[in-house]
Amino acid sequence: MKALALVVACVATGALLAGCSSAGKPTNKDDSAFTYLLDRQGTWVENKVDTLPPLPQESNLLPFEVSGNTPLHFSIDRNSLSVGSDGVVRYTVVVTSPAGARNVNYEGIRCDTYEWRLYAGLNADHDGWDRTVANDFTRIENGALNAYHAALYQDYLCANKIPTGNAKQIVENIRYKRTAASMVR
Repeated sequence: MKALALVVACVATGALLAGCSSAGKPTNKDDSAFTYLLDRQGTWVENKVDTLPPLPQESNLLPFEVSGNTPLHFSIDRNSLSVGSDGVVRYTVVVTSPAGARNVNYEGIRCDTYEWRLYAGLNADHDGWDRTVANDFTRIENGALNAYHAALYQDYLCANKIPTGNAKQIVENIRYKRTAASMVR
C-alpha cells in the first residue's frame, strides 16, 4: 500500500513538473518595459481652466504650516479651492513676507503624479490675474524651506495619489489643521 502511494505521488509530481516546464520559444521581448497594472498611465486629459476665481479676500484666507524655519506666511483662499474630475486640486495661494509683500497665485496640484502647475498670478496692478506666467506641470520639490506645494500635497490635498476628498472636506481640514499625519493617530 505504501509503495503504491509512493508511486502515485512520484507520478503526480512528475506530471506537475512537466506542466510547469516551458516549451515556448525564447523571446527578444524587453522585460525592462514591464509596468505594473496600477502604475500604467492611461491617456490623461486635463480639464480646461477657462475662468479663474475672483481675487482672494482677507476674510477667506486659511493659513497653513509649511516649516517652522520660514518667516513667510502661507494661506489658501477657501472659496477658490476645487477638486476637478481630472484629479487636480486647484486653489489660490497667498504667500506673505514679514514686510507685507504678497505673492498671489492660482495653482493646481495633480495628485497622481506629484506635480503642480501655475495657472495665473496677480498682475502688476494688483487688480486681476495675469495668465502669461502660467507653466506646465512640474515635479513638486521636497525639503526646500518654502516648499508649500509639498506641504499642501502631503498634509491636506492628496493621499494615495488621489485627492483626499471634495473641496468642502479639504477646506475643513485646512481650517481645523487636520493634517494627514494627525488623522492617522
